[in-house]
Order: sequence, then structure tokens, then C-alpha cells
Amino acid sequence: MPRTTGRSIRPLAATAMLAAVSCVLFLFQIGTPLTPGYLKLDLSDLPALLASMTFGAPYGVLVCLVKNAVGLLHSMTSGVGELSNFVLSSAFVLTAGLLYRRRRTLKAAVVGALLGAAVAAVVSVPSNYYLVYPIYGKVMPMEAIMGMYQAIVPRIEKLWQALWIFNAPFTFAKGLLCALVTLWIYEPLQPLLVGDRHN
Repeated sequence: MPRTTGRSIRPLAATAMLAAVSCVLFLFQIGTPLTPGYLKLDLSDLPALLASMTFGAPYGVLVCLVKNAVGLLHSMTSGVGELSNFVLSSAFVLTAGLLYRRRRTLKAAVVGALLGAAVAAVVSVPSNYYLVYPIYGKVMPMEAIMGMYQAIVPRIEKLWQALWIFNAPFTFAKGLLCALVTLWIYEPLQPLLVGDRHN
């Protein structure tokens, strides 16, 4: 009985640790060249992807939820940025985790991570167009938002054009970066996350 209890608690404890790391990484965001100022790069999806691949997709989504819930405490976007991050991060780690759990091989991990990044990139367009920007438009005028895009590419006239030109590639690149680091550190971290399977 103690052995079963330990095994059931281990994923939750490891996920809590990964969520804490994700919260810290979420604080360190950097701007990227040739993108609007609010598109910030961070590695906070890395712990979520680790949780998703190690314990299952729901654990990865849980890390995303905790990270953004904590992020609300110091949000500079009235929660809109956190909402967008949760939607896209969840799409990323959910897709990658579901594919990897079906066949735990390096090839499946690579395919899952790549597809997860692609799904998040595609989801970023409708989620921003129909959900995030309508809410954000109540905080900042849409003219100002479009002006940030047009300052880089003046020919942009419609929001959906800006989302495909900037947001989708940015989301995909961010997912790729997190995936590359995750695949690099995944195996060395497994003993720490899952413990000794023989105990």
C-alpha cells in the first residue's frame, strides 16, 4: 500500500516542482527583434512540456494553469497576456504529450514537440483574433495595437494579417526553442522526476 501511495503522489509532487520552475522562468521574458514589443520570449513552457511527456498531457496543462494563475498577481496586461499564454501553452504541451505517451520513443518525442509547436502557432491566430484582442481592445485601442504591427510592416491593414505574419511564426519559434531544450535535458532529468522505479 505505501508503495502505491508513493507512486500516486510522485507525479503531483514533481508537477508542483515543475510548476514552480515555470513560474520563475515566466518572470524572465525578453523582447525579440522585428516583433511588436508585447511579444516576449521565455522558456516557461519547458517545465510544462517536461511534465506532459513524463506524466501525461493533463499534468503539462496543470503546469500552464499554475504558471498563469501566479502570473495574474503581477500582470501588466489585466490578465489578457496570461489568458493568451495559457491557451497557447496548453495547445503546445497537450498535443506533444498526447503523441509522446502513445509511443515513448525519441522519434515520437520529436514529432510530438514539432506538431505541438505547429498546433500552438495555428491556434494563436483564431484565439487572438476572436478571444484575446477583443478583450485587450478594452484596455488598449485597436488602433494602437495595429500601429505596433504597422511600425514594422506598414502594408499590414487587417489584424488577421498581422497575426499570421507575426504571432504565428513567433509562437512556433518559441515552441521549437522549448522543445529543443526539453529534448536535450529530458533523459538526464528523468531520475529526479520519476524517482527510482525499483523502489
